[in-house]
Amino acid sequence: MKARFAALSAGLAELGCEALLVLAPSSQDSDLAFLLPAPAHLGECLLVLPRLPQGTEPRLGFLTPMEREEAAATGLALLTPEDLDVSRWSSELPDPAYFLAQVAGRALERCGVAPGRVALAGHGQAGVIQAACAALSGQGWTWVPGNALVYTARKRKEPSEVEGLRAAAAVTGDAFRAVARLLAAATAGENGDLWLEGERLKVARVRAEISRVLAGSGLEQPRGNLVTPAEEGAIPHCTGTPDRVLRAGESLVVDVFPRLRLFADCTRTFCVGEPSEALRRGHALVRAALEEAHLRAAPGVRGWDVQERVCARFEAAGYPTPISAPATTRGYVHNLGHGVGFDLHEFPTFKKATGAEGVLREGDVFTLEPGLYEPEEGWAVRLEDMVHLGGDGPETLTPLPYDLDPRAWV
Repeated sequence: MKARFAALSAGLAELGCEALLVLAPSSQDSDLAFLLPAPAHLGECLLVLPRLPQGTEPRLGFLTPMEREEAAATGLALLTPEDLDVSRWSSELPDPAYFLAQVAGRALERCGVAPGRVALAGHGQAGVIQAACAALSGQGWTWVPGNALVYTARKRKEPSEVEGLRAAAAVTGDAFRAVARLLAAATAGENGDLWLEGERLKVARVRAEISRVLAGSGLEQPRGNLVTPAEEGAIPHCTGTPDRVLRAGESLVVDVFPRLRLFADCTRTFCVGEPSEALRRGHALVRAALEEAHLRAAPGVRGWDVQERVCARFEAAGYPTPISAPATTRGYVHNLGHGVGFDLHEFPTFKKATGAEGVLREGDVFTLEPGLYEPEEGWAVRLEDMVHLGGDGPETLTPLPYDLDPRAWV
């Protein structure tokens, strides 16, 4: 954690800022959570990180005495409600913007930061923060966007964070195995509808099985999940209609991205019964593209370079891609992957980036997720793994089967 604070301090120096101020609606805010040595359950809070070497240690501010034990458990130096004069400001300044301005100004003052340039991060209420910053600007404060600074600082995962990602990924794998067992037990009726335990098998049943497994191990799904059959799966961000009955021979894209302390992310595509030749071929192409991406993803490689290779592979097979047809809604329609951590999507990026955010480095954790989508034909395939670039080489955190047939999983 000291190395991370030092890296942030160096970034502050490049921005000409005296401190980083994180204004968070809760301690789960991704701009704050990665700076906590231990997790905590806090409501509205803030963190001040003065620039080294002249600055003091970072301090975490909390706004209610009821959270004092949770705040202390983080191991950070604290700014208590008494330090921040919370009781006074809450009674004298009922407007949330002016209350925030006084609390934030007092927090900076308590940390030895004089009015000047401060990098601002966090994900609070935009209007309240804008008004609070405007009020403080009149006292000599200048605000600089600080979100990119924290994104960069948390790109490389600490060992404890990798363990957290590995734990979340393991339970995600359990959810996929449960889905495979559910699908393998289904039978097709005369019209192709799938039946299980005397009822038609619907998207909602699959989604309930995912939730049961994840909740049983303490994982939440703040962003939901995707369970998308046939033509619904051919629209990559479609979530799936709960009452949709699953059918034999259709593709079923299942994308699960739960959170323990950090997120996991994995996708597999299933088909109960005999797939069409187009679906079978598409699945083979996506699996081969994923294998190549695994081989090429290494420290020092630009994410965009791997994306280009995957695009070239799909183009050679006759499919449009974001490079050959940027507006395409069929074929390969998205980027190859994204970083995963305290946010579901973070650095590194596989977009056409020019900076360090697009270069894979040791310590990064990211997804590789090629896919093919045919809305008019009514099928889709996406296969997604989560990878850690460790000192001993790449580690797949989601070592699951890729088979279309769920019976091959059990």
